Amino acid sequence: MPSLTSLVGAATAGYGAVLVATPAVLLRPAGVPETPDTRLLTRSLGVRDVVMGLALLAAPPGRPRRLATAGRVVADLGDAAAFGAGLAGRTARAPVVALAAATWGAVALLADVLDERAGR
Repeated sequence: MPSLTSLVGAATAGYGAVLVATPAVLLRPAGVPETPDTRLLTRSLGVRDVVMGLALLAAPPGRPRRLATAGRVVADLGDAAAFGAGLAGRTARAPVVALAAATWGAVALLADVLDERAGR
């Protein structure tokens, strides 16, 4: 059975690839208008997520996987703060978008903790 962390990594990489191909997947639910600039920014987030997801998939247990997980958690908390602050007052969805970003970080952290406890 694959580790939970690698499953989170695969989901992260897959979602990132979707964002690169179709930025509207993030922009529409977030209530952000689609412009060339927002599509470019969303695609850059997608590339980052592909790389971080692949790192979670490839990192062996122990310190390398903890570092990959820490990168994912910090990126997601940064996204939560940026979306929460940047969208505040512009869309009623700002808190939901921020919470969704923070939740992915929490899921990655939980997966890593559970994997370490299980010796995976």
